[in-house]
Amino acid sequence: MSIRKVNFVDNAYYHIYNRGNNKQKIFQDKQDYEYFLKLIFLANSELKFRLSFIDFDFSEAEKGEDIVGIGAYCLMPNHFHILITQLQENGISKFMHKVSSSYSHYYNKKYDRVGFLFQNKFKSEYVDNDIYLKYLFSYIHLNPVKLIQSDWKEKGIKNKIQVVSFLKDYKYSSFDDYLGLKRIENRIINRKAFPDYFSTKKDFIEEIFDWLKIEL
Repeated sequence: MSIRKVNFVDNAYYHIYNRGNNKQKIFQDKQDYEYFLKLIFLANSELKFRLSFIDFDFSEAEKGEDIVGIGAYCLMPNHFHILITQLQENGISKFMHKVSSSYSHYYNKKYDRVGFLFQNKFKSEYVDNDIYLKYLFSYIHLNPVKLIQSDWKEKGIKNKIQVVSFLKDYKYSSFDDYLGLKRIENRIINRKAFPDYFSTKKDFIEEIFDWLKIEL
């Protein structure tokens, strides 16, 4: 898989996403999700790594200097979202090339398949204003709600307690990191590389609840 030839600008913000070829699942079980999370941590460096080294503990792993800053992410059964900024020249393309090619290799080997895993090269949207950037934190983190109520945007939340509990328990996004929960995956995100929209846990909860139309 070649490196994407897009002129990403340093310190600008981008919404990166991709989905499985023919909308197929790209995460089949817990191991797949956890592998991808470890991968986006380890691939965020100029240093090379071997796939055999991917089985590591977040709390003990060391890597080189970040080439991108990740502000938010969410992994869904057949796609993923990453809110990202480039910290070093060509950092986004290098990072996504390592993530996409390494995960495809892992997945094809595990499930004894051949061919492209992802639909195409990853998609990117330039975030050109502050309102849109702040909105993306909610949009990305609220993706899992569709897993328990696909029509929530059109019909509103049917079971508010269930939705809030589900979001807190969903381990494959950065939602819990913005709730201030101590977990090893919080090493993935770099909040300092993004505007401080949510300086407190309350700020984040208020923003999320506002989109869900849930009163505190």
